[in-house]
Amino acid sequence: MTSPAPAGSSFRPPSPPSPSMCEAPEAMAKREEDYVYLPLVDARKAVNMKVNLFAAVVEIGGATRSKGTDYFLKLRIADQSYTPPGLSVNFFSESETKLPHVMSSGDIICLHRVVIKIYDAEVYCAFHKKFSSFALFEGKGGSSFIPYQASHNFHAMRHDADFIKKLRTWLLDYQPDLGAKNYSLQLKEIKVGLEFDLICKVLHVCEIGEDSWMLFVWDGTDCPPMAIQTDLDSEVEQPTPLQLESSSLPVDVLRLFPHVGSVLRITAGKSFKEVRQLVFGSHWFKFRKITCANQSGVWKGMLQSLSKVSLLSDEDESVLLRERNYNERITSDLLRRPMSCFPRPSCVTETDYSHLVDATLMDSLTHPEVTHKCKCVVRVVAACPWRAENLLSSSRGQYRLRLTLEDPTARIHAYICEEDGVKFFGDDPSIEDLERKMSRLLGISREVGSADLGQGQPATPRDPPWVSVCLKSYCLDFDRPWESRKYRIFGTRLLD
Repeated sequence: MTSPAPAGSSFRPPSPPSPSMCEAPEAMAKREEDYVYLPLVDARKAVNMKVNLFAAVVEIGGATRSKGTDYFLKLRIADQSYTPPGLSVNFFSESETKLPHVMSSGDIICLHRVVIKIYDAEVYCAFHKKFSSFALFEGKGGSSFIPYQASHNFHAMRHDADFIKKLRTWLLDYQPDLGAKNYSLQLKEIKVGLEFDLICKVLHVCEIGEDSWMLFVWDGTDCPPMAIQTDLDSEVEQPTPLQLESSSLPVDVLRLFPHVGSVLRITAGKSFKEVRQLVFGSHWFKFRKITCANQSGVWKGMLQSLSKVSLLSDEDESVLLRERNYNERITSDLLRRPMSCFPRPSCVTETDYSHLVDATLMDSLTHPEVTHKCKCVVRVVAACPWRAENLLSSSRGQYRLRLTLEDPTARIHAYICEEDGVKFFGDDPSIEDLERKMSRLLGISREVGSADLGQGQPATPRDPPWVSVCLKSYCLDFDRPWESRKYRIFGTRLLD
């Protein structure tokens, strides 16, 4: 599998060998006397000395502006002698293009004449733009000994290929996080207020304000369903939001998203300096020290000033595991359902199309035809109106209400109107029957009861059940079909 190009920059073909790479053997032999490569464990002891290193890149930082006019980049490297946490290498350059553009973690870097420093009890490596040089090579999956990027002053040595071979062999069994505390969670395991690490694919990034960004990330699993604590009586003035962003993403963007698994929105402010490397492409990253909150029943991730991000290789074991699990899930009718309703949804509803395979809301939102029908497993997180006595229109004597539906992939509004309402609620139900059915649908506990909700009282947390519904889409304006698309519920009954 080909490694991804670095986020935030265009892929550049391997740099051609410099004239020094083709110099006479006797000149190269003389030069090699000055280039003895030290193991990292020994290099760490050579404080304030220039050293030459061959190592694997295990963590990739983002290029940022320094306090001066230069660009800054930090990599973390490891070799057979010194693994976690590795040795930091700090690069400064007047141009971002002159910094190393590591294609993926696990690639190999050669460093000449870098200086070992110590600051605040941490040993690190300083790359000086005046006399240091570097070259980048493919990692364990590579076969070439020509660097895919090299600084203009890099001079290759005859024995470089031997070091590359040894590092590639070592990388076959190297586990970057071995021996380190593991705070990594999948989206299915996250909790409000908990600080954790996340390995995920960044699907999309958009700017939501000055120095403020929203990242759309995914790992193939479902975020746990949230308890809903909105005031149902305020749905007219303050409807439950469908998403955290101010407006829905365009359909052409949504079509880039996977159809199964939650897409977590993560906000990043100006304190997070590494957002530039996430803007372009769709690559796997590891985020460190992020937290989540509940915003209107929607998961909201937050990056902090201490949060870090590193690019992962497509060949990383954690990435391959997540992709295997997703491929298994996407091909299984049963596993495509929300993880928290396994193996089947509740018996609160039944449909006329129980034989159909369940679709996700993302399947429907990205369907190639604007008008279509599908069956989905969803939660009803809000209804307007929701009280039994208000479900029938006073002017026409017919049902008309709007439900807010969610599954792990999206939220939508869906309407119940006219004969579909009769099908949904049954023939001539009493007010008590309607109240009982709506309470079950919305997850209102028997102890609370619908009469105790609203009326200025604090909203009580609700846990709506997973139910099956049939949906059909339609458009209000044929000149703007996608922008005017709406949904109706049909062929669905609320059970006693």
